[in-house]
Amino acid sequence: MENVKWINGSHQEDSRIFDSEFEVKEWTEALYPDFVAYLSNKNNVGYATPDEKVINYLASLFPQWAAYNSMQIDVCTDKTEINGQIIYKIWTVKL
Repeated sequence: MENVKWINGSHQEDSRIFDSEFEVKEWTEALYPDFVAYLSNKNNVGYATPDEKVINYLASLFPQWAAYNSMQIDVCTDKTEINGQIIYKIWTVKL
């Protein structure tokens, strides 16, 4: 997880657990501009959230976004417990 630019903290929804798959899809697709700036510069980028659904959807989007920017990446995930709450993480690794 070294040299990863974490896209967190700038949106109220970062700590939200979404009620529906529709909300998850809308939220994760809205994050594209935040991620593409780093992907296009070939930087590793990551996101952390208490909502596992967001991580699962991003896991399918990251490779698509990278391919669109002519980049090859690997996608890594992890989870940690912070103050009794599970936080799910996803990040890219340049290949």
